[in-house]
Amino acid sequence: MSSRAGGRDDLEDGSSEVRKPFLHTGSWYKMGSRHSSGSLGSSAQIMDGGISVLLCVLIVSLCPIQFGFTCGYSSPTEESIIEDLGLTVSQYSIFGSLANVGAMVGAITSGQMSEYIGRKGSLMVAAIPNVIGWLAISFAKDTSFLYMGRLLEGFGVGIISFTVPVYIAEIAPQDKRGSLGSINQLSITIGVLLAYLLGMFFSWRVLAILGALPCLIVIPGLFFIPESPRWLAKMGMTEEFEISLQVLRGFDKDISVEVNDIKRAVASSSKRTTIRLANLKRRRYWLPLMIGIGLLTLQQLSGINGVMFYSTKIFENAGISSSNAVTVALGAIQVIATVVNLWLMDRAGRRLLLIVSSSAMTISLAITAIAFYIEASASEDSKMYAVMGIISLAGVVAFVISFSLGMGAIPWLIMAEILPVSIKGLAGSVAVLINWLTSFAITMSANLLLEWSSGGTFTFYAVVAAFTVAFVTLFVPETKGRTLEEIQSSFR
Repeated sequence: MSSRAGGRDDLEDGSSEVRKPFLHTGSWYKMGSRHSSGSLGSSAQIMDGGISVLLCVLIVSLCPIQFGFTCGYSSPTEESIIEDLGLTVSQYSIFGSLANVGAMVGAITSGQMSEYIGRKGSLMVAAIPNVIGWLAISFAKDTSFLYMGRLLEGFGVGIISFTVPVYIAEIAPQDKRGSLGSINQLSITIGVLLAYLLGMFFSWRVLAILGALPCLIVIPGLFFIPESPRWLAKMGMTEEFEISLQVLRGFDKDISVEVNDIKRAVASSSKRTTIRLANLKRRRYWLPLMIGIGLLTLQQLSGINGVMFYSTKIFENAGISSSNAVTVALGAIQVIATVVNLWLMDRAGRRLLLIVSSSAMTISLAITAIAFYIEASASEDSKMYAVMGIISLAGVVAFVISFSLGMGAIPWLIMAEILPVSIKGLAGSVAVLINWLTSFAITMSANLLLEWSSGGTFTFYAVVAAFTVAFVTLFVPETKGRTLEEIQSSFR
């Protein structure tokens, strides 16, 4: 088949023979006697029945559950770890923040790793240190194993945060890409909630063992799902690419149009596996990179991690009793709101949801800031103090809901949708690295800012949310209902 030969010729120096997927997917799909029609060719004999895209998404979404569990683990375990290991508060703060440091290292390597060994291979690389990290924490006798485990967890999370959204975007049909992409953020919120909830019933050592379970399950699961067809096409593995796409779409579907679109996109992209920095001056590269970095940075600067990491302290500052139970309830609310986002994503569109989400965030953060300012000037036994405490609690809850309706999931999805295939590895690594660097700055500063002024802290977050509304309105395109190839060609 001439197109197959042409696809392989697109790669330089015979690199298609070198860059096989780390987890090869083609061979077992050829079992059986049924010949596929059209695009697969007579040599591709594949088994009856397809592999549901939803099943693939659910398997890889075990990784972001691990992501969320890592973020939530430090909240319910602080007192017990400090007491059992004799740590100071500053030592425990280092433990909590090391996940961000590890994630930065993982982010730096994630893009190029996913380009060289595939999306599935990258997730395997992420899962193994995660498991080792949780075991190191569980058996820690001092800070050395505790810190090492947290760094390994963070490294895996940095890879996961880039690779999972990219894999989902590349395998999903265009009319379901939004809702399937939102499962990534939903899994993160479920992981956070599980850490909060299970932390009320299990010791910190047992909780660490439970944290290893998602990645222990995903490791064998990766062998039963196909590699990203777009990555296979880029690597010149045309037969495997067509088989993977046919398996994902179902054997009764005609995939010829989608196959041709992907082939054209791969053929028109850079033939190099790396791209010169000078080329980033071209609009087709710098604009999507700027949008991706901007959204992921503003997502963190809005203060969501500061609020979720220190929600117990925020509620205590607001005069709310039973702050641990309220924190669990806040995690549950975040999950519910993310489910609503999943339903809305392919109906309302990404851009509209981002504008509504960031606008509501601005209002709720401003209300929270005003409530804290008024509360600070009232006496603790006054009615005004109690009322402002309730209003600030409502404002925080409204902020978390607003964030989950758009800013939680959509920046990761848009990053995966708009970056051209030729720079996705490099640009994705940069965007995710900046996201984790910003997250580190927010989580490290939030506690100090809350000590300084709760009202001032939420005022800063409100200003960032207001800037986000303007940024989305001016720069972010609507990607709903468009193929990845159409989205990326629109920047030329």
